Amino acid sequence: MRIFIIILLVLLLLNTTAALITVFRKPRGISSVLAWIMTLLFLPGIGFIIYLFCGRGINGQKVFNLTAHDKKKIAEIKNIVDDDNLKSDGKLDINLLTDARVLNRYFRNMDSSPLSKRNSLKIYTDGKEKFDALFEDIRHAKETVHVEYYSFFNDHIGNQFLDLLGEKVKEGVAVHLIYDPWGSPGANKKFFARFVALGGKVAPFITSKNMISKTRLNYHLHRKIVVIDGKIGWTGGFNVGDQYLGESKKFGYWRDTHIRLVGTSVFSLQEIFIMDWNASVQHDSHKMDYLENYFQIAEDNELGNLALQVVSDGPDSEEEILKSGFIKMILSAEKSVWIQTPYLIPDDSMINALLIAVRSGIDVRIMIPCMPDHPFIYRATQYYANYLHKRGVKIYMYQNGFLHAKTMVIDNEICMVGTTNQDIRSYALNFEVSTFIYDTRIAWELTQIVEMDMNNSILLTDEIIQNQSHWLRFKQNFSRLLSPIL
Repeated sequence: MRIFIIILLVLLLLNTTAALITVFRKPRGISSVLAWIMTLLFLPGIGFIIYLFCGRGINGQKVFNLTAHDKKKIAEIKNIVDDDNLKSDGKLDINLLTDARVLNRYFRNMDSSPLSKRNSLKIYTDGKEKFDALFEDIRHAKETVHVEYYSFFNDHIGNQFLDLLGEKVKEGVAVHLIYDPWGSPGANKKFFARFVALGGKVAPFITSKNMISKTRLNYHLHRKIVVIDGKIGWTGGFNVGDQYLGESKKFGYWRDTHIRLVGTSVFSLQEIFIMDWNASVQHDSHKMDYLENYFQIAEDNELGNLALQVVSDGPDSEEEILKSGFIKMILSAEKSVWIQTPYLIPDDSMINALLIAVRSGIDVRIMIPCMPDHPFIYRATQYYANYLHKRGVKIYMYQNGFLHAKTMVIDNEICMVGTTNQDIRSYALNFEVSTFIYDTRIAWELTQIVEMDMNNSILLTDEIIQNQSHWLRFKQNFSRLLSPIL
């Protein structure tokens, strides 16, 4: 028995030493450090296997290897956007609110995201309406269709989508499709085989490559992008699957927010798609160039005067660009901050921004779902909802199905629609894209949509929190401890 105890103590010492070396060998946030130490210490052996696939990180890998030619073409495209802006009013920044100008400069400096001023935009909140309109756009495609989704399910709408893309290939349209294998159950080589046989091009995102040597399981392509003929763009929260049309018994109605863009803002979506494609294909011969027909300016009668920026971010970046943009928006608010998110697991910097706003007399409201799609994530969301409620944030729990929208509205003047959740994963681990819209008309439209959602929501109260069981509170607190790695 004494020998057994000695061996056990030695193994525990080795496990502890290995855990500390493993976690501290690369820079991490303190919350991430603590979460991984807990995992490695309390799950000896198993914890290291989890870390092997989920914790090692990008480690400075060059995900997007831009050549001198690529950089030159991207610079030329940004010049086209700037020149087109002059058709709007003659000056790049005129008519933008002060806070919008500052946010615009930040994104341009950090992500090289150009401000685009001649755009039209339509918001979709219903899955059936979104896919009907998207499919109609694809049917009218003449040259190219580029599709990129986190989830592309092998179900009714997934097959319908793929069949439509196949029909366009037969018509001579060049179709490229990127998907994240970890978010796309059933979307394998067999599923895509008939589309590929017709001449369609398919690539699983780079994080699925070299799984043994790279182990990038924890990094997901969370973007949703469609670009048609280089001048119509779609982005937002909807993935491709029957559940997103409200046909899931588990979730019921699926409430999401997606936007259709026409204008030079689509050029940014196209750039993101091309970079994701080139990073994901196996051979250089399969890479895409920044061809002229990929970047087409729509006819004047199709364009409006909306100013906006399409901004991308991912774990390859040293800066958390999108999160910093959200914080800038929140701290610029003078009246209201309204947020919709399916996952509410903010880090300390975001929490501080929200609390500064509340303590400055700003009306801060956050809407979350009333049901989970991932149990640990939902319990952590409940923890932070309770925490923020106790400090003055109004928390709304959407009741009419599942809320998946990722939006933000500031003072009814600036707004955001995107793929980015308000959680640590979206801030630091996922490849995301969000659209920042500097237009009071669209901000007001989005405000009205959120107000209608509030009519289908319950406001979190002290009484509701007090009635939560001890077991539920334990699950919330335990999930919160794991939140940096969820």
